[in-house]
Amino acid sequence: MEVAEKNIPCSSVVGGNFEEVCPERVIRFKPPLYKQRYQFVRDLVDRHEPKKVADLGCGDTKLLKLLKIYPCIQLLVGVDINEEKLHSNGHYLSPYLGEFVKPRDLDLTVILYHGSVVERDSRLLGFDLITCIELIEHLNSDDLAKFPEVVFGYLSPSMVVITTPNAEFNPLFPTVSLRDADHKFEWSRKEFQTWASRVANCYNYCVEFTGVGTPPAGSEHVGYCTQIGVFRKNSGKLAESHASQQHDRHVYKVVYTTTYPSLQQEKVLKFVLVGELLIQVERLRLRYQRMLREQEKELGPKPGHTDCSPAPHLLLGAVFTEAEKARIENTPQPFCEGEKFFIPLRRLLAYPKLQHLCTDEERMRSLIADSVSLSSDGSAVVVDLHNSWDYRPEDN
Repeated sequence: MEVAEKNIPCSSVVGGNFEEVCPERVIRFKPPLYKQRYQFVRDLVDRHEPKKVADLGCGDTKLLKLLKIYPCIQLLVGVDINEEKLHSNGHYLSPYLGEFVKPRDLDLTVILYHGSVVERDSRLLGFDLITCIELIEHLNSDDLAKFPEVVFGYLSPSMVVITTPNAEFNPLFPTVSLRDADHKFEWSRKEFQTWASRVANCYNYCVEFTGVGTPPAGSEHVGYCTQIGVFRKNSGKLAESHASQQHDRHVYKVVYTTTYPSLQQEKVLKFVLVGELLIQVERLRLRYQRMLREQEKELGPKPGHTDCSPAPHLLLGAVFTEAEKARIENTPQPFCEGEKFFIPLRRLLAYPKLQHLCTDEERMRSLIADSVSLSSDGSAVVVDLHNSWDYRPEDN
């Protein structure tokens, strides 16, 4: 963090970073404060690997864009009262072309809802993590009173993260009372911790406090610029069940939704599997040809093609671990019958990339049957040993 001198008058501070608007004495956070808040959430996701995550007050959806890359997340939801923002930013959450070429292992659905965070919507029940980043200070007193019952009582996620400005930091910014014109309040650390502890006790959570935005040297007593409460649901006695309540209560309006391609979708799995299989088959075919040429150089040409067992190392190809090499070498080797080259499915399944996609021979056979040629018993992929475009020394 740096402190710089400026002579630009202003009367408020933007929550994302202070350097653009603070007068005379500007505090620049590196990284900017909003990025530190987002990184805090990302670190939590790294550690706890939640499957279902919702960001209440998602605004421009920047946090959702960062979270959609995490392979553990299968449902990502944003809720905001500003419908126009959701409409203008939803397309940024769409899958890129590369995500079709290299799909996720698990499904991911992204949904943006227009609605208030103090309304109950059953589609947000059962989440692993709910984030409220710089949200509560925008709530009026009536909504703030409803907020704990909705988020902690009704939705009752496994974990809740709440960030809010630390009012004790504000005197470091001259002429600043509230950091944003829409803020209804900004709490001191004691005020926030008192409120958060009361909420945690009421709804059977524990809460830990931390923050981001380290103060300048000599001002450590004011604490972090942004204070954070991390709430975790206590094990044992669960919060009151809502089974008797309306689990089909849908009050939010869906503004945007998309589903990412994943290997859990059969069409996607088949496309990726066949593509990777054909790459591996072609590598093995070309290596087999090279092996035959080397044998001919050493022993002289043989009449016709015979069924020979190639040296295993010539057919391994890419660099593998010792365990991977052993697994591959312990499977049936590719072989030739006349001009036909056979690669056993068991051999193909031993290669790491293909094993990741499909661990069962029968499953592989069913997925590739209409895309490649198989042997009469279905145990091997069959291709021509030589193609018209192959390079042959005798052609020169």
